[in-house]
Amino acid sequence: MATNLETQADRRPGSAAARAYEYVKPRLLDGRFASGTLLSENDVARRLGISRTPVRQAFLQLAAEDLLELYPRRGALVRPVSASEADDVLEARLLIEAHCARRVAAGGADLSAELSPSIAAQERAVDEEGAGFTVADRDFHRTIVAANGNPILTRQYDALRDRQQRISAAAMAHDPARIMRFVAEHREIVAAIARADPDGAAELVERHLRGAHELARRPRS
Repeated sequence: MATNLETQADRRPGSAAARAYEYVKPRLLDGRFASGTLLSENDVARRLGISRTPVRQAFLQLAAEDLLELYPRRGALVRPVSASEADDVLEARLLIEAHCARRVAAGGADLSAELSPSIAAQERAVDEEGAGFTVADRDFHRTIVAANGNPILTRQYDALRDRQQRISAAAMAHDPARIMRFVAEHREIVAAIARADPDGAAELVERHLRGAHELARRPRS
């Protein structure tokens, strides 16, 4: 119990451990720290100007979230997204997202104003060699899920957030130029929702998700 309390205290906003955690985790999710990379406590500590102890605490938390695998006296390995995990995430996303897109389109919802910032961020990512795309991509899909108005489904979807972002980053690593196609597919989904086409919206979402999944699973050359 004392250990848990100490960890919570070290993770308070502004603490050194929180700084280390907030530095490392986004880089794990967006692919800047690629799968299979061995991270060094010393390197992270030096970059942040802190001691190794809070970095070790951050690594422990990230290992508990299945993002890192710890190797004493060597560092922490960025855990790859396994094929089975990617398949499980795809299945869950298909069930939730296709259903929500269908319901939102059937209800005649106009999400243009809500989705425009995400589309704009995705377009900027094209010009910035992919920077920020995974976050904008996640926000786009979540907006559609949340628009369905079912908080239980939205919470279930949020539980996939980290895995979703890592898989998106893996897809981009295979083919950065594919971002332009993904943005175009997002626009097609919005158009189907806007014209109240439930079957079309659901079909486009499924095709889009399966395409991204296949790209993420593709062996790197």
